[in-house]
This record gives sequence, structure tokens and C-alpha cells, in this order.
Amino acid sequence: MRISKRVDQLAPSGIRAFFDLVLGMKDVISLGVGEPDFVTPWHVRARAIESLEQGYTSYTSNKGMIELRRDIAAFLKKRHQIDYDPEEEILITVGVSEALDLAMRAILNPGEKILVPEPCYVAYGPVVELAGGVPVFLKTSVETGFKVTPQQIDEAAGRGVRGILLGYPSNPTGTSYNKKELEAISRVVKKHDMLVISDELYDELTYDFEHTPMATLPQMRDRVIYLNGFSKSYAMTGFRIGYVCGPADLVGAMTKIHQYTMLCASITGQMAAIEALKNSAADVQAMKKEYDRRRRFIVGALNDIGMACHMPQGAFYAFPSVKVSGESSMDFAKNLLLKQKVALVPGVAFGRCCEQFVRISYASSYDNLKEAVARIEKYLKKK
Repeated sequence: MRISKRVDQLAPSGIRAFFDLVLGMKDVISLGVGEPDFVTPWHVRARAIESLEQGYTSYTSNKGMIELRRDIAAFLKKRHQIDYDPEEEILITVGVSEALDLAMRAILNPGEKILVPEPCYVAYGPVVELAGGVPVFLKTSVETGFKVTPQQIDEAAGRGVRGILLGYPSNPTGTSYNKKELEAISRVVKKHDMLVISDELYDELTYDFEHTPMATLPQMRDRVIYLNGFSKSYAMTGFRIGYVCGPADLVGAMTKIHQYTMLCASITGQMAAIEALKNSAADVQAMKKEYDRRRRFIVGALNDIGMACHMPQGAFYAFPSVKVSGESSMDFAKNLLLKQKVALVPGVAFGRCCEQFVRISYASSYDNLKEAVARIEKYLKKK
């Protein structure tokens, strides 16, 4: 056999498999791809162009440009009152996806386990498996707001469990955790001497309360691998700039892998990120305000047509039930696409507990959202 067993047994992305159906179709309203519909702010694009004109086309340090690492450290100190040494505790990565992969490969020995609350981002389970680990999925439900409970973590922790992978605000549900909820989780983490891989990419898109980084809680800084980046809040997906903050030994181990695989993130992307971090606060708030407007519309409209939907607390996703249709999430999504040309993501792509749900990205124009809801309602009425 030419392919490794580990890769051969890996399931393909449920999102990509579904969106192969969309390719080539005309007049489709796509609410499926998790990407901002805003263009990167002009001053950020201008800085990227300027950097190329000035001849900045070389490699950077494996860790990333020290100017960017210092700016990230200063931003986190000002924003969340947390200190990271830009020399030893921050690594610039090719998006948060690489950071996630590096974290798993750096901490896992063969057969060790990572707790993964479900529904979850499609890459969470596979990156654990590719690193030789075993994902242990903790099922959540709409009754708890799709939040994992300290009791669930306590019962699942034990021999061979290295840590928990927590993404908040969540893709696909928009669920997030307030400070009190995170403190309760942190107590269980400390009890079992676990690590937390904390994916906080959507942190600036938190609507109902202030985002609290897990690393800011008492005695948690040295247990947390903090992942963040520029793709979502700054509308910079194509620049592929993420970063990791954490204890020097863990970041050092991740850097060791990074230097043999990716070498460094794009210098153009890093220089754009410096500009974004320094001068984009108003842009971020403007995008957040519009996402919030769409959030309130889409949740209200879905509930009005009979698709029960909880209110997401962050990111730009709604996760409504398709129970009213009498169909599975995959059948609902396929039929809606073929009959009404609205593309959503079947909930089953995000976990086995998501059979009755679909993910809707409201990173689309208000007019698109209104038309999509009208088409969904038309589909439901014809059933």
C-alpha cells in the first residue's frame, strides 16, 4: 500500500466534500464558507503592496519578524493584561491551522488523548489523529448552549489524557464562554494537570460579553497554548498569518517543528499584520457591528420560519435545527441547494451529535441573508 494507514483512514473534510457540489452551479447564495465577506482594510493592503515595492521579499526568522512579535505582545498586554516574551514565547505561523497542527505534534506521544468538545471545527479531530493522538469527543447539546461542562471534562479526564482543545467563540455554533464559565473549566483542568489548547481566533467577534483568554485566569498561563491570528477579525484570510503564545518550552518545541516544515510565514503577510494590529481597531469594530446586525436578523428570521436557532455569542455562524424538515442535515442541505440554490453546511460535518443541524455563515450581505431565508421558507412550505 502506497499511502500511510494513518492518512488512508482519515476522513475527508465534510465541508469540502459538500461544496464540491456547489462548484459550477449558477445563482447560488452561499452561506457555507467560513470567510469574512469584507475585503481586507485598504491601509493594510497598501502596506503589503508598499512592502513589496520596497523589496521585502526575503525569509524572516523562523519565529517570525521580531517587530510583529513585539506588537502582538504589546497588544495582548494592553488588551488583556497578559505578558508574553516576544523572544521566547511567541511564534508566527501560517494561519492558526498550522499553529493547531504544531501544538498537537509538539505535545502528543503516540496514543495519548485530547478532549474535544463537539460540535467542533472540522480540523480538530484530524490534527490530533495526524499527530498520533486520539481525539475524545465530548458531546454537547443545544440545551446547554453547545457548551461543554466541567463535569464532562472531569469524567473524561484521566490516564493518557494530555489536555483539552477548546475553540471559542466556536465554529460552527458561535458559542462562547464567559469568565465565570472558564474559571469553572480551569479548576478541572488544574485538578487533572492538563494542558489547554485554546483556539481564540474569533475573540474580537464576541457580542454579548467581553472575551476572556483562558491564559489570563489564575495559575493557567503555563498550562495554555494560546492560538490566535488575523484571518477572521481583520478579514485577512488570504494573508495566512496566525500566532501562538505560551510557555517557552512549548513554543520552542513548536518552533522546532515549524522550522523544518514551513520555515517561516510570508514576510508580506507579516508586514500587513503589523499594520493591521497598529491601525485597524476602528475597522474591526465596524465589521463587528455589521456582523452583530446580521446575527440578530438571521436568528430571528430562522426562528420565525420554524427553524429553531439559539443565539450565537460570537464568530459569524448560526447553527439552526432542521428538525422541522423531517430530513437529516445532509439531505436538507443537498435538497435546499438543488431546489432553492442556497448552500449551507450539513451539521454532521462538525460531529456525530449534529445530525439535526446545519451551519449558516452570516458573513454575507444583509440582502443575501434576506433572500436566503425567503428561499429556505419556500423550500419548507413545499415539503
